[in-house]
Amino acid sequence: MTQNKTPATTDLSDAFPALVRHVQPLFRDYGGRSSFCGPVATLRVPDDNSKVRAAVETPGHGRVLVVDAGAAMEYAVFGGNLGKLAEENGWAGVVVNGCVRDAAELRLCDIGVKALATHPKRSDKRGIGEADLVLRFAGVTISPGDYLYADEDGIVVSAEKLG
Repeated sequence: MTQNKTPATTDLSDAFPALVRHVQPLFRDYGGRSSFCGPVATLRVPDDNSKVRAAVETPGHGRVLVVDAGAAMEYAVFGGNLGKLAEENGWAGVVVNGCVRDAAELRLCDIGVKALATHPKRSDKRGIGEADLVLRFAGVTISPGDYLYADEDGIVVSAEKLG
């Protein structure tokens, strides 16, 4: 897998302490890239991944899709098929405040994927959820258009592009 040129989160944290927000260390790596960055697009979804699919079917233009599934541990809202779509459509990565599935397939996708855990159960598909809103989880506020940087050391977010 090709790694993109993502500044190290440790370097960003040291160089821009007043500009970065540190996401609590709750997330694990599941994608083929362990480091990724880009401007943020946001989704809030209940037990339904229809809006997640709709998002990754659109051109990503190097963005990071941040999905707030309410830290649910009862189902997955992102998996191998969506990972492949995200890769094909130019998304840099996906961060899920919840679960993913198809971990072996996600490792083969040339995108970053961070989530709380895996779960084999898929979510429902009812077409519900909200896009382009401010999210609050894991100790931070994440807004559409923020810049997210992720690597093996964690995730940092800034209102402006850094590095």
